[in-house]
Amino acid sequence: MATWARFEAAASELAAEGRRLLYARGDGEGLLATVRGEGLPRIHPVNVAVVADGLFVFVMAKSAKRTDLEEDGRFALHSHHDLAAPSEFAIRGRARIVDGAVRSQVAAGWAFEIDETYTLFELSVDAALLGQRGVDEWPPRYRSWPPTA
Repeated sequence: MATWARFEAAASELAAEGRRLLYARGDGEGLLATVRGEGLPRIHPVNVAVVADGLFVFVMAKSAKRTDLEEDGRFALHSHHDLAAPSEFAIRGRARIVDGAVRSQVAAGWAFEIDETYTLFELSVDAALLGQRGVDEWPPRYRSWPPTA
């Protein structure tokens, strides 16, 4: 499991393009897939942020995604797709709860007001995939990290 900083140090171009795609609409955004046990995956629109060394998501108290992340931890995160610039970025890994000073630091710059009912999760980067293409190009050119993922 790697922090965003470790991923960025190992694959700086891939991380820079991934960050650009996650922040393409202004605030960091993506689609978060979670699972629980043998259950089916769920997809959730979320705000995300790269702060200091980590990639973070705040999750509301009474949401399925919070329960999924607390009980199982596995996730996949995909950038939103823009038809005018159809490149894509996805990561998968495990989430862990973060509290204390880090939570306060991340909350201070969040896209919306955070209160005590939100739980902060740091998302590890176990694998990343970048697909790049222009509007009329097919197939995309894919790169991954680690390179064999």
